[in-house]
Amino acid sequence: MEEIRLDTRNMPPERVAEVQRCAELCFKINHTLPTSPECRKLIDELFLNALGEGTVIHPPVFTILGNTVRIGRNVTIMNGFHCMSAGGLTIEDDVRIALNCTVLTNNHDLYERAIITCKPVRIRRNVWVGANVTILPGVTIGENAVIGAGSVVTKDVPDNAVVAGNPARLIRYLDAEQLKARQS
Repeated sequence: MEEIRLDTRNMPPERVAEVQRCAELCFKINHTLPTSPECRKLIDELFLNALGEGTVIHPPVFTILGNTVRIGRNVTIMNGFHCMSAGGLTIEDDVRIALNCTVLTNNHDLYERAIITCKPVRIRRNVWVGANVTILPGVTIGENAVIGAGSVVTKDVPDNAVVAGNPARLIRYLDAEQLKARQS
């Protein structure tokens, strides 16, 4: 996965405009009655209508670049979702993300801090992300994986894996036959 490097001293005007658009929409979302149709309309606008059918996002929510986020069908994202998505974020169908989770697709260069390094994050189908999880740039979380509460995910997670800790480590694998039986 190729790293993208962005110089914060010389940002294109369209990126600056997107950051401002998202900041204003996040403020409006986070100050609107969460169950109101207006709130849902603002969330759709934040993510440029890139939310799949049946997806629910509970405010507050914070994202810097909503135009780089794609969210599948029947996804639930609980309160306190933070997303730095300069590298791009894809969340596939049927994902559950608990309270206060953070997805980071960008970081600063260790030696030249004005440079942002970006790698996409992908959360595959039917993943469960526990509360207070942080997912770092470049990570792919495999189908059906479970991420334990409080974990920091620093590397790819295989399909059907249960990981936990800081950094997240493999705890065990889910039984693939049980998963198939429950999904049919």
